[in-house]
Amino acid sequence: MSRILIFGGHGRVALLLAPILVEQGDEVTAVIRNPDHSDDVAATGANPHLADISSLDGDDLTELISGHDAVVWSAGAGGGSAERTYAIDRDAAIRTMDAASKAGVKRYVMVSWIGSRPDHGVPEDDDFFAYADAKLAADQHLTASELDFTVLGPGTLTLDAGTGKITLSPEGNGEVPRADVAAVIAASLADTSTIGRTIRFGSGDTSIADAVRG
Repeated sequence: MSRILIFGGHGRVALLLAPILVEQGDEVTAVIRNPDHSDDVAATGANPHLADISSLDGDDLTELISGHDAVVWSAGAGGGSAERTYAIDRDAAIRTMDAASKAGVKRYVMVSWIGSRPDHGVPEDDDFFAYADAKLAADQHLTASELDFTVLGPGTLTLDAGTGKITLSPEGNGEVPRADVAAVIAASLADTSTIGRTIRFGSGDTSIADAVRG
């Protein structure tokens, strides 16, 4: 059994991830901001933990993360203002990484996006630029850390049923069901060969376990 902490616990991917982890015997804590979401999280078998990650400082986060075996970052501002995007997708994410290091929790899985590269090509006057820039900064901070990281870069997320199969480094937008993203997170947590890697993926024909295996 592993004790896993999920940031962004009420997100669509997290709500699909939690029952996978619970079913395999893990103890899951899901961090949420809205108390109205507690029942949804509890229904997955995870333990809801109420906290606003945008306002927690390093000491608060270190205390929250301590005692867990792994951290999954699946939180995000979900669009809106550039200021909030940077506050959540970059600054809060980076604080959790530093707190994980301080807490001695080495395993960290980041849910990023397929285009998170220095040459992402999103113009600065594009509404999507803040997200692209924030995610890149967070990913770079993580990959430069001493954490046992895995960066996952799914393509465009869909609500289609999961297939259990993906392809790595797909061309185009790499559309992929959220259910398969959840399955990739779970497989990455279970497979130590994913440590130290950035895995970009979309739907495909290779089983998830085989695709992520290094």
